[in-house]
Amino acid sequence: MAKKQTAAFQGERGAFSEEAARRLLGPEVTPVPCARFEDVLRSLVEKRVDAAILPIENTLHGSVHENYDHLQNFDVVITGETRIRIVHNLIALPGVKARQVRRVYSHPVALNQCLRFFTEHPEYEKHAHYDTAGSVKMLAEQQLRDAAAIASASAARIYGARILQRSIEDDRQNFTRFFLLRRPSDPRARRAKTARVTWKTSLVFTTRNVPGSLFRCLSAFALRDLNLAKIESRPLRGKPWEYLFYLDFLGHVEDPVVRNALSHLKEIAEWRLLGCYPQGT
Repeated sequence: MAKKQTAAFQGERGAFSEEAARRLLGPEVTPVPCARFEDVLRSLVEKRVDAAILPIENTLHGSVHENYDHLQNFDVVITGETRIRIVHNLIALPGVKARQVRRVYSHPVALNQCLRFFTEHPEYEKHAHYDTAGSVKMLAEQQLRDAAAIASASAARIYGARILQRSIEDDRQNFTRFFLLRRPSDPRARRAKTARVTWKTSLVFTTRNVPGSLFRCLSAFALRDLNLAKIESRPLRGKPWEYLFYLDFLGHVEDPVVRNALSHLKEIAEWRLLGCYPQGT
């Protein structure tokens, strides 16, 4: 029997990152909660887990800038991605009625994604917590009967809580994109190209801070009709007002047109491949 894979993620059991782990690695994966994103990556590079799950961007909140920096600082490779629909639920302990609630706990991003709900319920005080699922865990541990939390349905199930109101987020088009990361030495990090799959490649590059340099870098892809899916700039440490550029484009590194584009880019920039993986859904 094959050994169950372990996957580190930030947050407590029931976090949306755990749902991403199960979608990417299957229901048999063993989730390993970590306090910080840095702990997630360190667990992977130190071989305490088989894989790591990181949120990289949200359709409403934008990019998770800290995790873009971690991709540069840790020797890991992106091997997959998925998109999770973020459904926020109002959760309380069994027997607690909505009229008893005075305080609502959750991660600051989750609270800000439910502003219409709080406008409709001015009697509820917002309280920031380090994690959505962790706020439900706190309710259970402290047996708070005048408080509720905003988190996933799985968090309610894991901690024996009850959903008072489902889907209280302001915007139903609320999705978070997650990366599946592995060590470069892991054989599962090397995936051969297969047909009927749309592949995505991610890399990071730097170029000289002169007029037109970024235009010339991007032209390596534009001239070959490669579709750019994402570009993100981050400060280049030690060089004020200079930047790293993270780039996602559709295509596999084995495609001749992609090899030509990367060869072109190498002439005008320094770049590092972050991963080549099937486009998530």
